[in-house]
Amino acid sequence: MKLLEERIRQDGVVKPGNVLKVDSFLNHQMDVDLFNEMGKEFKRLFARHPINKILTIEASGIGIACIVAQHFNVPVVFAKKAKSINLDGEMYSTKIESFTHKKVYDVIVAKKFLQPEDHILIIDDFLANGCAVDGLIDLIRSAGATVEGVGIAIEKGFQQGGDLIRSKGIRVESLAIVDSMDCDSGTLTFRS
Repeated sequence: MKLLEERIRQDGVVKPGNVLKVDSFLNHQMDVDLFNEMGKEFKRLFARHPINKILTIEASGIGIACIVAQHFNVPVVFAKKAKSINLDGEMYSTKIESFTHKKVYDVIVAKKFLQPEDHILIIDDFLANGCAVDGLIDLIRSAGATVEGVGIAIEKGFQQGGDLIRSKGIRVESLAIVDSMDCDSGTLTFRS
């Protein structure tokens, strides 16, 4: 998606440790007009799939997932990284290691929100090592639901996450795939 690539070139910052900082428009301050265009593109890409629910993980994926869900006219469920007192009933649970935070989280979703008849599109902001998406797939499969695909804003194509998820036979559509980043020069290249 050229619009997203241009925005990354304009406002993204390449940092040491393979970190791409896009907090001015994607995952801290959110450009809702850009999200809307991303939502349209995900709807086009997955139009033939019987999606009835969007699944993401807190926190950065929630904004994108909500806009995507408007285009599909379906609800969003987000996996929580901490159990709170207002959660009740049985939960699906899995462990996910965060690339950005270098921490392992127990993530949960209430069983009442993931049912065997659900056809789910996973949406997230980044795909790096694939741990978050793999964990969400685990939650969906625990529920006996169907993974219809994965929609990613930015994939780091030089890390193994995309290959890992695709090797499981799951369709992954990334709107921008970064092939390389150089923090010394601040440059990055995109896959054509």
